[in-house]
Amino acid sequence: METLRSALQPLTHNLPKPLVDTGRTLLGPYCYKTLILDIDPFTSPDCLKLAVSKALGIGIIGASSIVKVPQLLKLINSQSASGVSFLSYLLESGSYLISLSYNIRHGFPFSTYGETALILVQNIVIASLVLKYGGKTAGIAAWIGGLATAGACLFREDIVDVKMLAWLQAAAGVLGVASKAPQILTIWMEGGTGQLSAFAVFNYLLGSLSRIFTTLQEVPDPLILYGFIAGFALNAILALQMVWYWNSPSSKKTESKKLNKPITAEKGSSATSTGSSKVKSPSTRRRG
Repeated sequence: METLRSALQPLTHNLPKPLVDTGRTLLGPYCYKTLILDIDPFTSPDCLKLAVSKALGIGIIGASSIVKVPQLLKLINSQSASGVSFLSYLLESGSYLISLSYNIRHGFPFSTYGETALILVQNIVIASLVLKYGGKTAGIAAWIGGLATAGACLFREDIVDVKMLAWLQAAAGVLGVASKAPQILTIWMEGGTGQLSAFAVFNYLLGSLSRIFTTLQEVPDPLILYGFIAGFALNAILALQMVWYWNSPSSKKTESKKLNKPITAEKGSSATSTGSSKVKSPSTRRRG
């Protein structure tokens, strides 16, 4: 350890000021000195846990900036919303909007909830595409307008006070859990995952597990913790469904459409040939 410390300390003692300020803000002066300047992680296990929590939080925020991009691309490329539940995105977005306002208004560290804002934006776009490809384009304006109105109310203390916000946060945990149920049901009913992105599903699973750890370390709020625990349980079910239907990504509806197309074409061609055989040629008519 002494060899490693002597090799790293010339670097850690000469970090650029922006990095130093960021490190002290994230870890606090004592833990920054213990872990970065002294490079002595075993002196304070709490500082080490905090550092792991911060690293996980930043990693989750970074991953969340692209977590829904594969889902977006699948929808755009296929021009289909098969296997993707709008109700699931509606409930999840409502839950995220409440949690975002709750965390901001309580002044919790951004590293413990930052992904909420990034995923919310991606959810809005995906839900709009689901409406578009589902033939409900007129509903997009109502969907976005309703969410914007709700957000404006949640951030105004004269409309939603702290006590009411706490109740809403408890409801957000229920919404977050409930948001997975329509998606689980859609996959079960359609017999496949359709256009649902495996990347998003497994990232959600890992993210919710990591958030349980970061919440335990940095946010002394059981309302948020219970929401992440319940979310992890249902994310695990979605992940299991993804594995179960891995070799049959198309839904039953998609498969039935594929099966019906050749039959229809065959019927059409047979009908055409039958019709043409019944029509007499001009030479036959003259003979008659």
